[in-house]
Amino acid sequence: MRGPKPPLIVLSSEERQELDALLRRHSTPQQIAVRARIVLAAAAGKNNGQIVRELEVSREMVRLWRTRWLALAPLPLAELSAAERLADIPRSGRQAQISAEAVCKVVALACEAPATSGRPISQWSAREIADEVISRGIVERISPRHAARLLKRGISSPTGSAIG
Repeated sequence: MRGPKPPLIVLSSEERQELDALLRRHSTPQQIAVRARIVLAAAAGKNNGQIVRELEVSREMVRLWRTRWLALAPLPLAELSAAERLADIPRSGRQAQISAEAVCKVVALACEAPATSGRPISQWSAREIADEVISRGIVERISPRHAARLLKRGISSPTGSAIG
């Protein structure tokens, strides 16, 4: 049994050009490119089922991006670009407590030899790096686990064992 026909997306020539440009750009994140393809397919008159089969995405994803595009359609492109319309909305939750500058300092510290900080070890451990970050006043407090997580995101070691 067929459901109701999904609302049609009508794109201006500017919107279509911007979506096409996003797809051609090699630096466009894959998730944005898939969302742009969904919007373009919906504007071409395809229903959700056709888009699901063609792009191999979930029906919920097609519904979400069709609805989101239609909700943001009244805003001019000068105010909200196509890439911004297709981006994730900010998530709820606690804001980051450690600044980007502090993360850079933690990564720089991890790149130093522990001996330069007066530590009698050959490689940083999560506990040692957390203690040194606190003693240098980079942050007031940090758990060894969180320090290790910051380093895992911030740097990648050729051996995969930057900290252990």
